Amino acid sequence: MVKKLDILILRSFIGPFLATFLISLFVLTMQFFWLYIDDLVGKGLDMPTLAYLTGLVAITWVPLALPLALLLSSIMTFGNLGETFELVAIKSSGIPLIRFMQPLFITTIILSGVAFLFANNIIPVANLKLNALKYDIIVKKPAFDIKEGVFYDKIEGYVIKIGQKDKDDSTIRNVVIYEKNFGLQDNFMVAKSGIMRITPDQRFMEFELHNGWNYEENGKRYGTNTEFIRMGFSSYKKEFDLSSFKMNRTEDSLFKYDPKMLSIRQLNLAIDSLGDVPDSFYRRTKRELSTYFSFIKYEDSVWPAPSKVKIQPAKSFEKLIPDSVKTIVFDRAYSNLSSSKSIAELSAIDYSGKTEMVRKHWIEWHRKFALSFACIVLFMIGAPLGSIIRKGGLGTPLIFAIAFFVVFNMLNTFGEKFAKTGESSVFTGMWLSSIILIPFGIFLTYKAMRDSQLFNKEFYFRLFKKNKSN
Repeated sequence: MVKKLDILILRSFIGPFLATFLISLFVLTMQFFWLYIDDLVGKGLDMPTLAYLTGLVAITWVPLALPLALLLSSIMTFGNLGETFELVAIKSSGIPLIRFMQPLFITTIILSGVAFLFANNIIPVANLKLNALKYDIIVKKPAFDIKEGVFYDKIEGYVIKIGQKDKDDSTIRNVVIYEKNFGLQDNFMVAKSGIMRITPDQRFMEFELHNGWNYEENGKRYGTNTEFIRMGFSSYKKEFDLSSFKMNRTEDSLFKYDPKMLSIRQLNLAIDSLGDVPDSFYRRTKRELSTYFSFIKYEDSVWPAPSKVKIQPAKSFEKLIPDSVKTIVFDRAYSNLSSSKSIAELSAIDYSGKTEMVRKHWIEWHRKFALSFACIVLFMIGAPLGSIIRKGGLGTPLIFAIAFFVVFNMLNTFGEKFAKTGESSVFTGMWLSSIILIPFGIFLTYKAMRDSQLFNKEFYFRLFKKNKSN
């Protein structure tokens, strides 16, 4: 049954949570743009494309923004209640800390479930579309822009230089155009003036040139008979194809095989299809190497020999071989060893690639659960921490929230790296932050239930003064 106390705490929590969630999402989204700023600047992207890109990036950061928002908002909520002595009044009425944490704990579990559904159903689709859009933007050429006195070579097959542009940005003077001629010398065109404009369909750029000359040389590349043509003109129209400057949309299906684009059900199917990698590679390697070690089929099934049987020491292998065939035997042995070594090296490379692929699938499988569970872990740290520090606002709570989130993010990063390189199991690597931070949450909850002075500087000042007087 929802009581007035639960409604009070929920109302105190909703405002800070929404504010911190939007701030966290904004900061994490900006991180993407700081990383890819060089690929975005100068591409002439329109506002709908930028808005679509921003929306996809924001969606992919939701599972990480939720734990951060829960951590900061829970510290702020309980800090505000402590600062206004509402926590003291609640505790004095006989209500324990666990009881008035209950409505927010239930809310956190619901948000954790929402985060999992988001990571499992929406994030894969957003990642798929984001990777396709990001690829299209990166391979797109910079926006068309010819500056005065600079050779412009972004249009394939041409180099253009404009001596001067009038204020209307359309009238041009002292124009030089080099057109690549793969047969002989490049074609060369000069004009005193002209008009530069883009066709209405944005597909071509037109140069309407006036009072100029066009120079061409025709003939075979390695021949001596060539023909030089010089043509003067009072007006000449030249068109340049701008289709390479447009952003072509790649099909999303090209990126669908990345584990980040898969849901839990799809990851389970992919992992099952990859099978037991060590066992399959052992059988395959044994089968391929057996053709080069024919003596394996003569292996004695009773080996090693019983202890009662006296084994005579064998002569050296070299003395057992007649001199007439020794060279042939050694060459064949060397050839078999070389082939076996090549097969073993190729199998090792293939095995490393397959195991890495399996680890990547398991990493994404665990990530969906680990980031959702992180909401509960960080709330278990934030709620008792706020009741201990008893400070609201964005001052002290923000400092503690940033400190714990940095630790959480570092543990996540290190754990994922350990899991990718195989230095630890995937489970240990992906759950490292939760494994380490849960004891902190239990410890802080224990201290908060006993009204600890853990972060009270006056308590430490009095303690230090007492010890100094003694």
